[in-house]
Amino acid sequence: MEKECPECGNRILGRADKKFCSDACRNTHNNNLNKDQSNLVRNINNRLRKNHRILTKLNAKDKTKTKKETLLKHGFSFKFFTGQYITKTGSTYYYIYDQGYLELDNDWYLIVKVDIPL
Repeated sequence: MEKECPECGNRILGRADKKFCSDACRNTHNNNLNKDQSNLVRNINNRLRKNHRILTKLNAKDKTKTKKETLLKHGFSFKFFTGQYITKTGSTYYYIYDQGYLELDNDWYLIVKVDIPL
């Protein structure tokens, strides 16, 4: 039985379990599968990455306080986060992956890092 490459349609030669005719076709196929489907998704993912970089840069010791002004100066956007946690006392931590922040009094923010089990 002759197999065809799902990317270009050429005949596949070699091992019986081979799926693509070349590395180029395999890479092209996987890149097309993994690219963001729309500008909206791409822009949100870029914003989340930027927020995460900012929190990581400011939070060198896994627990840090900073002013809202500092976050905004670095370009942080409070609209984008990946999760939230509400404590028993009603405080809300907002997370961007493993970096979180909690609004404190007088425009201060507590930045924390959590270990996320995979």
